[in-house]
Amino acid sequence: MLEELNIRNYALIDSISIFFEDGFNVLTGETGAGKSIIVGSLSFLMGAKADTDVIRTGTEEASVTAVIAIGAKSGGEVLEWLRVRDISPEDGRIIVRRNIKTSGRSSIYIQDVPVTRTDLAEFMALIFDIHGQHNHESLLRKESHRRYLDRFAGLEEEAAQFNSVFLELAEKKRTLENIFASERDRAERLEILSYAVEEIDKAAPRSGESRELESEAQRLGDFERLAEQANSAAAALYDGETSALSLCRRARNALDAAAAIDTSLAGIQKRLDDLYFEAEDISDEFRSYRDNLTYDPERLEEVEERLALLYRLKKKYAGGKGGGIPGGNSTLGSDEDAILAYRAQAAEEIEALSGAGENREKLRSDIAALEKDIASRAASIRARRKAGALKLGERITEILSHLGMPNARFSAAVLPKGQSPGQGPGALVCGPWGAEDVEFLISANTGEPLKDLSRIASGGELSRVMLAIKTVLSDANATGADVSPETLVFDEIDAGIGGEVALAVGEYLVKIGLLKQIFCVTHLASIAVRADNHLRVEKKVIGGGDGERTLTQVSTLGSEERRQEIARMLAGDAGKAALAHADDLLSKYGKGK
Repeated sequence: MLEELNIRNYALIDSISIFFEDGFNVLTGETGAGKSIIVGSLSFLMGAKADTDVIRTGTEEASVTAVIAIGAKSGGEVLEWLRVRDISPEDGRIIVRRNIKTSGRSSIYIQDVPVTRTDLAEFMALIFDIHGQHNHESLLRKESHRRYLDRFAGLEEEAAQFNSVFLELAEKKRTLENIFASERDRAERLEILSYAVEEIDKAAPRSGESRELESEAQRLGDFERLAEQANSAAAALYDGETSALSLCRRARNALDAAAAIDTSLAGIQKRLDDLYFEAEDISDEFRSYRDNLTYDPERLEEVEERLALLYRLKKKYAGGKGGGIPGGNSTLGSDEDAILAYRAQAAEEIEALSGAGENREKLRSDIAALEKDIASRAASIRARRKAGALKLGERITEILSHLGMPNARFSAAVLPKGQSPGQGPGALVCGPWGAEDVEFLISANTGEPLKDLSRIASGGELSRVMLAIKTVLSDANATGADVSPETLVFDEIDAGIGGEVALAVGEYLVKIGLLKQIFCVTHLASIAVRADNHLRVEKKVIGGGDGERTLTQVSTLGSEERRQEIARMLAGDAGKAALAHADDLLSKYGKGK
């Protein structure tokens, strides 16, 4: 969850730190105060595109930093993402930082590790989900629809098992296709692979060998300068009356005599002894190095020839044109590792191609068994998805009626996947997650047909649909792990609502806040009073004359400040009537600060 957000020189923000709590956090303030800037800064930190316009006037760089606690619910997936990239949390927390300079250059760090904007977006999507007027909601991604339905229907584990079998079947089919290639193609491929294995075995590259040889070649190739510097070092260290060792010996003798007169010098005498012995040890070691320093043109020629051979192998087998094995590992630690990986994969393929006749029948049998298994699993998943889709549609439609959309109809459509040319009616077409696609459809008004969410739903409506989905998923399993991120941001979820509907929206936000961290921007007091943590955004003018500036500030409200803010939201001021109304709302629905 988000614990702290630090924003510096972003739009109208000079420098602020915002602290969040678990549960329901609400952000309020007058129109134009800068609430959208806070949400925009969070979007910026989540990987949204940004240009230099976001940098506060008169400054050179804008930056946004978040302190994120890795929660128990989303921790597994988040920790695995970090582990793969060798990034470690500290005390269960991750610091994410992004900045942009007036030059247009941007830098992004997770902990102290630089990452790309794509990596940032991928990581932050595991933790945050923003829903509002100006965001690309996960709700619009159809793959999310399938995940939400499977979560509701309790199908995640079954779908994951199907995916595992599907991938195994696909791999065996690819292997069989290779086996059934023409004998001529197979023979040519065997010849190419056998030659590659023989060539690599003859060269016998070692991991990291190129780096070692390049270092040796540099030493041998620049021997004259190396010898010159070594001689200079020797002269300064131990050769001559004014060398470091000679001077240290002279000082040591003098100090020994002085210490015999004044025992207070014993400590300095001991340190000088240590210095002398260390200098003597360094001199002996360096003298051995210098005495063995010789120029060997024949060795230089051998090193250069070996490097040329390794370069040719790299070009052929470590990702260069004409040699790479499809699907080979291109992220290995050294060129030699990639060459050796090619050799291992080539040997495996040689074995598979050489035993094509023996493998063919076994593969056919395995594929037939897997296809039967896939068909059985697909039928079970389809039936459960259809049943779950009906219940999900009914439940979300019911909730939407309480959230200011009384005429809305929501449907989770479970549609068979398209059939390829040549397939007869009823042929089973499967993808990695089943034999059907799932798509969420909505009709916002009576008489209107069901359509894609992105075509007919406004930002406020999308936020309420997402709120309904989160509510349903929470009802489905209050103790289970959700497929969605742990922190949900709702921007302007109250657009176009009020009265009883606003009370219902607040109630649902509180319910989700029991399982998620909620961050909600609202103009409605009836929603704000339910928050666990109330933040207020204000716009202030500082300075005077030509130095006058407008800044956005954020503060966490205490009980009395919150009472005043609720009154302002109700009536535009904090008069007696408004304060009495605020007290009434806070006594009925209020909690937290």
